[in-house]
Amino acid sequence: MNTETIHHDEMRSPIGTLRLVADVQGLREVWFETGRHQKVPSPSWVHSSRALNFARVQLEEYFAGERQAFDLPLHPLGTPFQLAVWEELERIPYGVTISYGELARRIDQPAAVRAVGAANGRNPLPIIVPCHRVIGSNGSLTGFGGGLPTKRFLLAMEERVARGDLFAGLR
Repeated sequence: MNTETIHHDEMRSPIGTLRLVADVQGLREVWFETGRHQKVPSPSWVHSSRALNFARVQLEEYFAGERQAFDLPLHPLGTPFQLAVWEELERIPYGVTISYGELARRIDQPAAVRAVGAANGRNPLPIIVPCHRVIGSNGSLTGFGGGLPTKRFLLAMEERVARGDLFAGLR
């Protein structure tokens, strides 16, 4: 029987409500209020704002354009292949996009583009592990757990901040 305590909390963001999930080892998941993968917390989980404050603060800084990289203890659950893909996602610089093919090459699996795409789609820590920075080889926006409008918003926000023009498009 697993007696590990799982904490969860919600936070408001410019892209809607996010649910944060963590265990003693670190942040495990970030869920979108809307999008492809709707989830419900287990009744055994503990609602705890305090336990997740570390993640909430950094996400608020990210959305305010004040943070370009996260410094959080992470504990995503996945296969060794998925973990390798997610680790490589963390190396994609803020404001930069790469293709699924490039991501496959970066993990020395150039023929595994579809598998890389599937692992990218199963990333349990979107935004923090920036799967939104992966696009189609032709530059098109492709699937994202929070929906394509959310992916578009995140990429545009990062581009504005990287250029030093946080408020462009809001005028």
